[in-house]
Amino acid sequence: MDMSALAQAVLRGERRALARAITLVESGRADHRAQATELLEELAQGGRQAIRVGLSGTPGVGKSTFIEAFGLMLIERGLRVAVLAVDPSSKRTGGSILGDKTRMDHLSRAPQAFIRPSPSQSHLGGVARRTRDAVALCEAAGFDVVLVETVGVGQSETVVADLSDVFLLLLAPAGGDELQGVKRGIMEAADMIVVNKADGDLKATATRTCADYAGALRLLRKRPEDPEGFPKALTVSALENNGLPGVWDEITGLVDWRRAHGHWDHRRAAQARRWFEEELRETVLARLQTPQARCMSADLGAQVEAGEITPARAALTMLEAIWPEIAAAPESLDAPEDSA
Repeated sequence: MDMSALAQAVLRGERRALARAITLVESGRADHRAQATELLEELAQGGRQAIRVGLSGTPGVGKSTFIEAFGLMLIERGLRVAVLAVDPSSKRTGGSILGDKTRMDHLSRAPQAFIRPSPSQSHLGGVARRTRDAVALCEAAGFDVVLVETVGVGQSETVVADLSDVFLLLLAPAGGDELQGVKRGIMEAADMIVVNKADGDLKATATRTCADYAGALRLLRKRPEDPEGFPKALTVSALENNGLPGVWDEITGLVDWRRAHGHWDHRRAAQARRWFEEELRETVLARLQTPQARCMSADLGAQVEAGEITPARAALTMLEAIWPEIAAAPESLDAPEDSA
């Protein structure tokens, strides 16, 4: 596979080339990983940037409906929209439904849109391991907005905030009391809380829920990258297309403010650093999948099951056999980072 030719096709915005590139970066084969690294390095030189919007929420809150209505509105404004939708993978079979194109029927047929479902492959945090690489590919292909839809998540899955410029948390009316808004975790990471399904009999309830969250958000400590009034709560009806322009205006206003005050570049640099550390951890774990390491892991696992050795001693034994210089280091695995 010629990476230079593929890179040029992606830069021209060819949809088939973009799909092929995402398939490549999602592959776990060693030769594909080397090719993917070469491709991403070549595309990074273009310096293209899109507005990355992360969307999360509990199952059934209407994420796909919101994304379709929101994406169609952006297309009407002359923007190109990419959607990266992460579906949960089965722990039993490893399979995923990947039905987002079916749920976004109208958006998937728009030539200015690109929808790519990906399996989470048991990766924690609501996104897939290679979602960040897929975002970079969509930016290189010239899309103006990249929407990242996570799997249905709870309080602790905040990984999507580390790969987006603006993080939206979608909630349903009457989904919880005001105290939910001050819980640490996903609520704190959100730039905007969007109460969906503000229509019909639920409209009044959605308005009250939005007011509750708005009050709770005022109790959170202000972040330096937020202008006055953020994070904020809004109501929308994706079904009736109400409130969507207001959400986009708030997103662009927040993006413009962060760019003007230097927070945009700082945020992206910090995200790149965190994803380097995550990639390092994943690479180390991947090296444990060699035949020799798997055999040793199976033997030690059997000893742990039999009660012959503790899990901590088994882990240290394996580490000493594979990386003796690391195992011999005096620092504790739980030691705090050097303040310097």
